[in-house]
Amino acid sequence: MRRHTMHATVELIAITPNSEKVIEQAGRTCYRSASRTGPDSKKNFISKIIENGHHSVLEHAYATFRVTEVSRSFTHQLVRHRLCAFSQRSQRYVDEESFAFVEPKSVREKIEAHRLFSKFIAEAKDAYSKLQELGIKNEDARFVLPNAAQSEIVISANFRQLRHIFCVRCDRYAQWEIREATLQMLRIMKKEAPSVFGDFEINEEAATAYTPFLS
Repeated sequence: MRRHTMHATVELIAITPNSEKVIEQAGRTCYRSASRTGPDSKKNFISKIIENGHHSVLEHAYATFRVTEVSRSFTHQLVRHRLCAFSQRSQRYVDEESFAFVEPKSVREKIEAHRLFSKFIAEAKDAYSKLQELGIKNEDARFVLPNAAQSEIVISANFRQLRHIFCVRCDRYAQWEIREATLQMLRIMKKEAPSVFGDFEINEEAATAYTPFLS
């Protein structure tokens, strides 16, 4: 059986060109301070608006990610962020007869838990295949597929929404799979837009208990 235990794969597909400049121009429109724009002015300006809670101007910049090798359990959590746009691999149109799956580390490391998990996955695969053999369409056969079934999803979000996602999903107490993926997204955004996301610090002292927080 095709198994996946770790890790989610995150790819940045697109980002607003000159995103920090766009944010600065939008913000300075509010204060009628365009004359203060300079080669290095965006960093201090964006830092100030974030500090002052003027986060609406961050909505003028967007980023789009493709996230793969994740479970349906992960995507069910992610799509709760309703201000984002999502496109997910369809279980209705895609044949999932040989679906890959994500097995949590906590399950894999316990012999009996792993045995039960593997048995259930095998039974789900068998049931799916037999339903297909009986002429059941994929859209109905998929009802036996587990949350562990691997999926992929594309997410687009403005920078304000991404900051919110990072605050709640990168927290050390967030569920491990969504924390793993959003930490990758955060690392990308810290490089792509450091003025917007540079105040997030990632504490990696504990092996898997990462703790991003606003400084």
